[in-house]
Amino acid sequence: MHRLQIGIIDLISCDARQGLYGRVMDANLAAIMPQVIAAWCEEAGHHVHYACYVGGNVPTTELPSDLDLLFVGSFSGAAHLAYALSHYYRQRGTVTAVGGPHARCYPEDAARFFDYVLGFTDRATIEEVLRECAQHRPMGRAITAERQPAQLPPLAARWKFVTQALAKAPTIKIVPMIGSLGCPYTCSFCIDSTVEYQPLDFGQMTEDLRFLRANLPHAIVGWHDPNFGVRFDDYMEAIEAAGPPGSLRQVAEMSLSLLSEPHLRRLRHNGFKAMLPGIESWFSLGNKSRTRHTGMEKVRQVAEHINMVLRHIPYVQTNFVLGLDCDEGPEPFELTKRFLDLAPGAFPAYSLLSAFGRAAPINLEYQRAGRVIPFPFAFLDNNHGMNVRPKNYTWPEFYDRLVDLCRYSFSWRMIARRFAATSEYIPKWMNVVRAVSTEGFGRTRYHRTIRRRLDHDPEVRGFLEGTTTELPRFYADRIRADLGPFYQHLPEGAIMHDPLAYLKSEQSAGLVALGAPEPAPQA
Repeated sequence: MHRLQIGIIDLISCDARQGLYGRVMDANLAAIMPQVIAAWCEEAGHHVHYACYVGGNVPTTELPSDLDLLFVGSFSGAAHLAYALSHYYRQRGTVTAVGGPHARCYPEDAARFFDYVLGFTDRATIEEVLRECAQHRPMGRAITAERQPAQLPPLAARWKFVTQALAKAPTIKIVPMIGSLGCPYTCSFCIDSTVEYQPLDFGQMTEDLRFLRANLPHAIVGWHDPNFGVRFDDYMEAIEAAGPPGSLRQVAEMSLSLLSEPHLRRLRHNGFKAMLPGIESWFSLGNKSRTRHTGMEKVRQVAEHINMVLRHIPYVQTNFVLGLDCDEGPEPFELTKRFLDLAPGAFPAYSLLSAFGRAAPINLEYQRAGRVIPFPFAFLDNNHGMNVRPKNYTWPEFYDRLVDLCRYSFSWRMIARRFAATSEYIPKWMNVVRAVSTEGFGRTRYHRTIRRRLDHDPEVRGFLEGTTTELPRFYADRIRADLGPFYQHLPEGAIMHDPLAYLKSEQSAGLVALGAPEPAPQA
């Protein structure tokens, strides 16, 4: 067997410039699948070079230049850097493959710049790529398994790659773990909404936690489950079998519907220090918050619930989606302010409604309605570009309300109230750092910039309103600045993509089906 030189790079950041919060936390956002693929490739007998890229330097310095095969894991927000990396290595004879959310959401576009585009990826998928390892140009080959893998390598098998990522985390060390794939909820905007919920082996979970306690006992376990604890008792029994109560600190994303007080007591007993529940909207998506109420009734009920969570869990981030079709007028924004007044200890995380290609079936509706804006991928991070025109707001009105909400949420008054309402030292200061860096002040400043440009920059106004598809200079300059020296490696045609590729593929499939010959009658 020919031993391949394989590079695997996990693109956590696409920004050559690192902010304060990014320097502290980005390395803790390392994904599991790039580490899993690295373990599979190593077990197959190949020589593996793994890198977790968190910005701030040239990514090619982290990998050899003479690779046979390069795997890139990328969200859509980092797709331009992924394309530039692929172009750089393909010019040197390397075969390239892309996986992760971007490959699943935009396979048609990714195939223009990679030899392989990986959807659901199991061990057999990787072994097929390793066997073939061939150039596919001008269009790459799309490969997907029938479903998510039923089993992942144990933590011990990917430990060397975990520690390489953690070496870039200066203070807080979070080890990525996962106990399930898919999600039982059906939020219309979510990439996991159509993926069958699938728990992984709980016995392996116990062994992984024991391994972590033995090798890095002061680390934090970061659960990557789309919705942790759906089989709550099974999870807790697996954690409790791994060691004494609270011997590992843990962080998870759970729906409020699972965060009952008995569950919270058990979570606290087992060392959980942070929770990230989704509230999403005051007027829909109530199944995750365990309420049938809407409006101010929902605000009061959810705020009371969050305050109960904070009595047991010292750090809580509440997730909202702004610009949903159910929202209209000032009320959604004003209700969020009232929620912050009633639950000041919660850190609010705001996402702008975005349609990520094939991520969710509702994206077809947005595309059919002509509401999807051809934003370059660099702005598809839920914050820097809302690529769905709001149904019930003009752009100036939406940004007026968004800026006002952000100013309120990250005012010094709210920072002080959040600090006072948080019970432990590290969570207190984490809230402050997030608020005064890119996630608070930085995003408020950016949204204010867009609002001003809506009045004074006709290129930006026309692009958002759909009177032109030509990319405004403002956005082009940001892409150039974010990519830094790697901008020169961006292949021709990589900045823009077809925002209707999903719809066109569905229409083509329908035409093929309509034109297919009828099956011959059975004898």
